[in-house]
Amino acid sequence: MSRWFIVAGIALLVIGLVLHFAPGLLQWFGKLPGDIHVRSERTQLFVPITSMIIVSIVLTILLNLFNR
Repeated sequence: MSRWFIVAGIALLVIGLVLHFAPGLLQWFGKLPGDIHVRSERTQLFVPITSMIIVSIVLTILLNLFNR
């Protein structure tokens, strides 16, 4: 259990450093074909379907590598 907390902490640290020092690397996230963004005068709806599928695939691969 503690190993997962360490891995999650390192992953959050890396993501935080990337967002702080190189924000341009993740500009594509949320702007892929299949991501739904609807704007009206009073409300906004944003559903990043394609981006979340990519995140799910990457996390599945990483978790399978760590569990073996």
